Amino acid sequence: MNEILGYLGLGLMLSLAGVGSAIGTTIAGNAAEGALKKAPEKSSSYLILTALPATQGIYGFVGFFMWLLVYKFDFAALGPVLFGIGTGMGVVCLFSAIRQGQVCANGIVGISQGHDVQTQTLIYGALPEFYAILGLVGALMLPLAF
Repeated sequence: MNEILGYLGLGLMLSLAGVGSAIGTTIAGNAAEGALKKAPEKSSSYLILTALPATQGIYGFVGFFMWLLVYKFDFAALGPVLFGIGTGMGVVCLFSAIRQGQVCANGIVGISQGHDVQTQTLIYGALPEFYAILGLVGALMLPLAF
């Protein structure tokens, strides 16, 4: 049972982060599609902001990869711990990506309306990203306790 919990935790780490990135980039992408109708010449700014929420999926993959292939702990012994780590990091990345997508969507709308807000939106978008980074760092630092 512990081994199942361990692999389930790793699966949640990877999948929740990926789902969050998919939702976040779609939120920003929808705003970019609408903005292209109003100001198509600013498409590079829209693209940059649309891609920002994709990073949480990368964090989920890095955490998954490190725990599965690098740390190589006994999954039978650490199953509940891995379940907690994977679920915690996955949920943090999920919500971080969704909220970051919403921030980026608002920036995209602002840019399409003629406001110079790309840099500020990147800064505001980095704030939810910080928590995803903390989730990854926490997940990678936990082996130091064993």
